Amino acid sequence: MNSSTIASVSVDLDNVWSYLKTHGDPEWEARPSYLPVAVPRIVELFGELDQRTTVFVIGADAVRDDGADAVSVFSGLGHEIGNHSFEHEPWLQRYDAAQLASEVDRTHEAIVAAGAPAPVGFRAPGYSHTPELFRLLIERGYRYDASVLPTWIGPLARYQHFRGAELTDEQREDRADLFGGFGQVRRSLHPHRMSTSSGDLVELPVTTLPLARVPVHGSYLVQLYSISPRLARGYFLAAVRMCRLRGVGMSMLIHPTDLLDGRDVAEMAFFPGMGIRAEEKNAFMAWVIRTMQANFDVVGTGDHVDAMSAPGVSMPAVEVG
Repeated sequence: MNSSTIASVSVDLDNVWSYLKTHGDPEWEARPSYLPVAVPRIVELFGELDQRTTVFVIGADAVRDDGADAVSVFSGLGHEIGNHSFEHEPWLQRYDAAQLASEVDRTHEAIVAAGAPAPVGFRAPGYSHTPELFRLLIERGYRYDASVLPTWIGPLARYQHFRGAELTDEQREDRADLFGGFGQVRRSLHPHRMSTSSGDLVELPVTTLPLARVPVHGSYLVQLYSISPRLARGYFLAAVRMCRLRGVGMSMLIHPTDLLDGRDVAEMAFFPGMGIRAEEKNAFMAWVIRTMQANFDVVGTGDHVDAMSAPGVSMPAVEVG
């Protein structure tokens, strides 16, 4: 496998309750779930494409029957299982050390209890990473993190979120750093090693468009598709070409909502793209992954990190602040 052509695709298995929670809807407390619909949809997509992926799982789902079943199904099919925090609160920047440890450890234990190998990769909800989180992951023996989204668009996305959600002042304060600040645009698009006195952790950023630094992940593509399918395809083809020219191995992120529609989950009517029929979404996301397969050696995030960490492959290192 050539490190210059390696790319990855991963799934954040966010559930309907986690979206409602971020949106400020108290109905989240009943923890409604679309996993019985979403998991077969994801399995079918990746099965048809003969593609292995990494599925980042929320701990609060993994301790329930449908979430544990999802872990078992994906792991049994050879997909890597990653840690996506326990409560999926995309404001980990506001957590103290004990809270961060609880989020990582409880999810780790739930994934193992559901029958998957112990996770070695972590992705924070809402790209809400901190140096404290990175140090904790190193202490816990994790090999990589995949939480960074190098873009300037976070504050604009937060503004749009606040406009569409009914939030209390306290909830707005919790979400004050939602999706990160403009400073995220300075982060590298390339995998890099983060070093501390106690060890190293590889960061595998979620790819954004080189130079322009706007998102390329599935939910962004679906929003473009809702405007114009031709625009969405043209944009993604341009992103692939730019990544190849700039030597960026794509790390593509998709969510269940990229494969579901309003008929599957009526509670998500507020979410962009839910008016597009699921059949169209699935065909489009299959095209996205096939396009990646035609241009890169596509694997899951753990295998992507392994390829970039192989002997003879140069990886820049940065000190964790």
